[in-house]
Amino acid sequence: MKLRHKVLEQCEKAREASIRLGSIDSEVKDVVLYELAEDILMNKERIIEANGIDLRSSEGKISSAMMKRLMVDDKKINEMAAMVRSVAKLEDPSGKVLQKTELDKGLILEKISVPIGVIACIFESRPEVVVQISALAIKSGNAVLLKGGKEAINTNKVLVDIIRKSILDNKGMPVDSVQLLETREEVKEVLKMDDFIDLIIPRGSNKFVKFIQGNTKIPVMGHADGICHVYVDKDADIEKAIRICFDSKCQYPAVCNAMETLLAHRSVAKRILPRLAKEYGREDVELRGDSAVRKILKGVKKATEKDWSTEYGDFVLSIKVVDDIDEAIGHINRYGSGHTDCIVTEKKLNALKFIDLVDSGSVMWNCSTRFSDGYRYGLGAEVGISTNKIHARGPVGLEGLVIYKYVLTGDGHIVSEYSGKKGKKFKHKRLKG
Repeated sequence: MKLRHKVLEQCEKAREASIRLGSIDSEVKDVVLYELAEDILMNKERIIEANGIDLRSSEGKISSAMMKRLMVDDKKINEMAAMVRSVAKLEDPSGKVLQKTELDKGLILEKISVPIGVIACIFESRPEVVVQISALAIKSGNAVLLKGGKEAINTNKVLVDIIRKSILDNKGMPVDSVQLLETREEVKEVLKMDDFIDLIIPRGSNKFVKFIQGNTKIPVMGHADGICHVYVDKDADIEKAIRICFDSKCQYPAVCNAMETLLAHRSVAKRILPRLAKEYGREDVELRGDSAVRKILKGVKKATEKDWSTEYGDFVLSIKVVDDIDEAIGHINRYGSGHTDCIVTEKKLNALKFIDLVDSGSVMWNCSTRFSDGYRYGLGAEVGISTNKIHARGPVGLEGLVIYKYVLTGDGHIVSEYSGKKGKKFKHKRLKG
């Protein structure tokens, strides 16, 4: 009961904060964000010290990929501060008149963007996510409850403390706009708080996301898998393809927009696969291939049916040879997760066909899947990537954290005047906002 009461109190405070946030001027939010960027840099040693404790505690208990996600160094801290500033520079997405309609003289309907309200974001390993999501929540006017992995608890505590202090230093901003959940048991309680929380954004493994989706009535936005593909077409520029395929897999294999399956057209397979195998060998990438691949690359492990639908999150890559673009598209739509998929080709018609028929949140033409990211898309940062077909899809930044409401202004208008055969007629005239 004590635990439930604690979580309930946090949720109530978050709801109160979200209501107050709705009336905060954009200028105030921006001041908070610019000060937060400076506070992060000023507390660099404190953040790294806390992260060192987490790293030592996690050594030997989590994978090398997760250890890499967990580590915070000077470079990551500088990137956090830069990201916060980039969010501050963006236009406030709330309070915009999206549509204005004159129903009749003096009766005006406006569709206005508003914050979603209270968001719970549950994620694993990466402490910088605390800063990303907090910055986006502050800018868009949402209150947020954050729960990171237990392996990052000390780093997360310090970051949330810095964020809350930046909020406190500015009058009018409710400090409970950003709160930290610390235990798995608290998360289980949060999943029951559908009266207070408007949206849950989980970021983590397939198993983790599916657990969240299956244990709450609260809407969930995100993706369970990041099974991304690169298809090298028969009309591909081989040098471009090698660069793109290497970057898509090796630039950061632990993240959800890294390539997991490479599809090569039969006519280019013999030219590109040996060269790619050599490149991947420099990073000790384990290759798994179908029978056609194994005839070209001797000693490669056999790819199973399970491999085509597996997100490795590591230096492992499955490879398949396909007869044409239709087979590639069919494979992607069958085994992919709707996250990010790429075609490498110099033939525009093939690229347009791929873009039209691949059912993913992000589709690339002649560029790495790793570009599928809120910061790189110019969204400032992202709260996550959504493969849902709801109000937000792909990398979700500020625009994905607002919804809308209708505001109707009249002058004594009543519905009965518009009823019956002699009733007045609506104009439904679109006006400029």
